[in-house]
Amino acid sequence: MIRRVTVPALFPPPTYSHASVVEAGTKLAFLAGSVPLDAEGRIVGEGDPVRQAEQVMANLQEQLREVGSDLAHVLHTDVYVVSGETSVLSAVWEVVEASGLSTGPHSSTLLGVACLGYSGQLVEITATAVVP
Repeated sequence: MIRRVTVPALFPPPTYSHASVVEAGTKLAFLAGSVPLDAEGRIVGEGDPVRQAEQVMANLQEQLREVGSDLAHVLHTDVYVVSGETSVLSAVWEVVEASGLSTGPHSSTLLGVACLGYSGQLVEITATAVVP
């Protein structure tokens, strides 16, 4: 159902694939950005991108569960981090790796950005997944 592609002519990515291919007729879920809010709408981990990334991953798992999918079926993510420092981006990526999301490995883009939608928000992840 999913074919993960690492292109031999390109530098091998550490924990993601260059592309994911899904055959026509497969059900896909395009998830809105998972954010670091709790069930009451409060920011979790104020000022702490790692704690926020953990909450984002927990929320992403809930989104996937609701549509009948899971981390193993994620094809692509965009990981947004409010920082211009590679060490901060790397710390957030370590949370993504530890979550099991990279097991595929899925294709992903990690971005440092100026701001995100909620006051105090430091991390957001969008995802596309197969619904088996």
